[in-house]
Amino acid sequence: MKKLVFIISVSFLLASCGSGDRGQLVGAKGKKWHPEKPLGMSLVPGGSFSMGKSDEDLAGLQNAPTKTVTVRSFYMDETEITNSEYRKFVHWVRDSTIRQRLGEEAEFSGGGDGDGGNNGSIQDFAFKGSANADDADDETPYQQYSIHYDPTNQRLNWDVDIIWETNEYPDQYYVTVMDEMYLPADQSYNGQRLMDVTKFKYSYKTMDIEAAARSKGDRSQFIKEHLVEVYPDTTVWIRDFNYSYNEPMHNDYFWHAAYDEYPVVGVSWTQAKAFCDWRTLYHNAYRRSKGIHNVNSYRLPSEAEWEYAARGGIEGATYPWGGPYAKDDRGCFLANFKPMRGDYAADQALYTVEAESFEANDFGLYNMSGNVAEWVNSSYSAESYQYSSTINPNVNDKKNKRKVVRGGSWKDVSYYLEVSSRDYEYADSARSYIGFRTVQDYLGNDLDLNQPPR
Repeated sequence: MKKLVFIISVSFLLASCGSGDRGQLVGAKGKKWHPEKPLGMSLVPGGSFSMGKSDEDLAGLQNAPTKTVTVRSFYMDETEITNSEYRKFVHWVRDSTIRQRLGEEAEFSGGGDGDGGNNGSIQDFAFKGSANADDADDETPYQQYSIHYDPTNQRLNWDVDIIWETNEYPDQYYVTVMDEMYLPADQSYNGQRLMDVTKFKYSYKTMDIEAAARSKGDRSQFIKEHLVEVYPDTTVWIRDFNYSYNEPMHNDYFWHAAYDEYPVVGVSWTQAKAFCDWRTLYHNAYRRSKGIHNVNSYRLPSEAEWEYAARGGIEGATYPWGGPYAKDDRGCFLANFKPMRGDYAADQALYTVEAESFEANDFGLYNMSGNVAEWVNSSYSAESYQYSSTINPNVNDKKNKRKVVRGGSWKDVSYYLEVSSRDYEYADSARSYIGFRTVQDYLGNDLDLNQPPR
């Protein structure tokens, strides 16, 4: 027995010496952390502010009474998400879907040898093995496979470019797949071959953490899968206006390079949420390929975060620029909205303007008022200010489909441009005047705008 105790003691001593901590409690440390500001974002230092309307706005007090709240630090996009940025998401989902179908057709049909084709056969697009295979060392795993359209969990083949020209299709199997992706001939016109945008959907899962935290047992009941069509609704430029000619915006706004840096519109709240998930997936997959730690999730801001960021650190501000007027001292408008009883062009813009227009506020954020209104991750309730928390408040009722939009737009009067004004739209609705921007939590020592400088 004594011998056994001696052996255990020696073993413990050797293990302690081998760890290099001399038997002291030094903690289990993770990967070395290097804070990194995401591209195109500004750091909004946390702090307290008076959220809501002033006593002078009696009508606004009905749904936005003044309340002191505190928010933590976060990063926010300096501009609204642009057409070119959202188009990258659309193209990723489109190409993933097509490559998935090509891989399935190559596997289940046997492909062919490409008789008479110019580019081999559909076998060029065959899956590259299991997505979990040990040899999955591609430097771009975010493009290896579609977790959204892959019941076989096979890696997609991104080594070969998709063939878009019909006269270059390699074989009949390729023709079969591509024909599925386009509208029938009787739904096309002017010699155009139009894609069936309803085919391209993004699937992702979320967990209701609040409900799961308050419940015991299996948390699978709180996990939900979302399937979202990703293409923006370009018909909003027609449906939002009666007896008005807006066909050029319908035809060109999302696709033409002239509008690349303009804010995306025609995107619903559910589509904006899907974009946030994809942006997180895309960024983290690249970082994993480099052996770097994950970044925090991209998401829509809460209503409190949005208003705090819009104020730019100016307490009691009516607008992001601080003053109570929509013009500067030279008589120039400070935002893109509907001034002078409907003279849309008085501010030098008929519709939207480029996302990085006018002056940024003191947090470096552009167009927090005007241009396009913005979705936030909060449900609209007239009395939500009365029962929400005073620290990082956010009311997001899953059953309430009315979601808050903030900031006003190119077609709104100046009242809706005020940083404290609230409005809402239904989560599945898309409008020609609503876009969004994303935020990301700041990790590490919390910054506080209210603390004295060191």
